[in-house]
Amino acid sequence: MSVDIDISGLRPERVSVVPSPLAELSMALHALAEPGHHPGLQGWVTGVTARLDSHLADRMCEADFLWRTTFSDLFLPYAGIPGRAALPGATLAEDMDLLDKLSDEQFVDAALEFTCATCYSTSGPTALSDAGVRGRALELAAARGPRQLRFTERLLADPPRTRAWLRQFLQDCDEAFFADAWSRLRHQLAADARHKTDLLRRKGLAEALAAVSPAVTLDEAKDRIVVDKLGEGRTATGDGGLLFVPTSLGWPHLMVLHRHGWQPVLHYPVASPELSAPPSLEQLTLRMTALSHPVRMRICRHLARSAYTTSELAQAHGMTAPEISRHLGVLKKAGLITTRRRGRYVLHQMDVTAVARLGSDFLEGILR
Repeated sequence: MSVDIDISGLRPERVSVVPSPLAELSMALHALAEPGHHPGLQGWVTGVTARLDSHLADRMCEADFLWRTTFSDLFLPYAGIPGRAALPGATLAEDMDLLDKLSDEQFVDAALEFTCATCYSTSGPTALSDAGVRGRALELAAARGPRQLRFTERLLADPPRTRAWLRQFLQDCDEAFFADAWSRLRHQLAADARHKTDLLRRKGLAEALAAVSPAVTLDEAKDRIVVDKLGEGRTATGDGGLLFVPTSLGWPHLMVLHRHGWQPVLHYPVASPELSAPPSLEQLTLRMTALSHPVRMRICRHLARSAYTTSELAQAHGMTAPEISRHLGVLKKAGLITTRRRGRYVLHQMDVTAVARLGSDFLEGILR
């Protein structure tokens, strides 16, 4: 599965890498709502939460579904500006001015993304113009809870008022915690944008994509960018541009805006030296399949503690050496174990780092 961006006819000068204060604020709100997604931000989240005004905290809960479970395209408003070539503003105020330029239909459809009520990758009737779409949006919002329903009712009844509420809320978040964070993060993001832009100019799009993420590749034969994601989607640059927006707070989320009629945007986490490249979905599938077998689980328990030979494992598990070898082959193909030779012995051991990235619960289980 993947999200594909058709770049047929895209001119190099129409590819831009620009940080966005509004997009980074959305990542800050997401980290505050879902700190478990961002273990590296625990200290920052704790500090912000401790000093957050209770009134602002309550308002943060009113529409947190815009950034908790989905990343609303409202936080990338420049992609919806006619001409499909607008760039993010240099300041949060400029980004919010671009948000104000979206039509009511665009604003409402983007805000209702959490209900999955609208056609995302294709054109179709909107909730403001079609009673059926409107009813379906309310029905889906009600299924997600009373807060979502109240927000959706207000949004559909009075879009301008909801837009004003959101802008004021974002301004208050900026004053409360984001301005301080942005003053530190913007330099890192600007440096990353310069680096990617330099790669684009000197080495081309393929090299720049490789620097963005191993999950993003260029299929030159088909004039398309392929983003390896657990989902499917298609979009095209058409007569518009292609925009890359770096985020410092967003790791591990790699997102592609592929809304129909909007400029494609790749919202990517900046590189971090302590983070290794993420595995492909194929590799992840291999690893989950390898660990689903009870014998291999028991083998992993041994290999997580020390290195063992095939014969030692066979004796410990009451199996033949060929049987153990087959299980070891599956684990090795999935990249979960390492093998080294010591004299005439071949030793196998768990790659704890690779397993830890699958989840601490599994690691704790085999080490318990």
